[in-house]
Amino acid sequence: MKIILTADVAGLGDSGDIVEVRDGYARNYLLPRSLAIVATKGAEKQIQTIQRVQEARRVRNLEHAQELKQQLQDLGAVELTAKVSKQGKLFGSITAGDVVAAVRKAGGPNLDKRSVSLRQHVKSLGKHVADVQLHPDVQASVSLNVAAQQ
Repeated sequence: MKIILTADVAGLGDSGDIVEVRDGYARNYLLPRSLAIVATKGAEKQIQTIQRVQEARRVRNLEHAQELKQQLQDLGAVELTAKVSKQGKLFGSITAGDVVAAVRKAGGPNLDKRSVSLRQHVKSLGKHVADVQLHPDVQASVSLNVAAQQ
């Protein structure tokens, strides 16, 4: 059965791709979950126009991502405060959500916490680095300075 994917499906394709799958897989899994639609001539034309719009949006998003990267670089080190035990260890750890809140508080752009990845678990005071995936082609690094909360 020829279908058009409406969402990214692991191991099968991306949104907008026209793929050939077995009838049962399409009928019992993809179609009921709205991951795909049956490929018809009208649907194929509609998908082509959607792909053109997505390509134009992708270029705009790339430019915007580069602007966000520059803003993050201009921030310098972002200050984070956390509760600390007498031994100097944090209660818990710094999360991606904490990093996003600290960047926003420092005057940086609003980020999605799912785009932030910490290189290691931040469970101590000092300097750390977080990576931010702004676009598939643009990645930025944010310097973190974790200090004790007074």
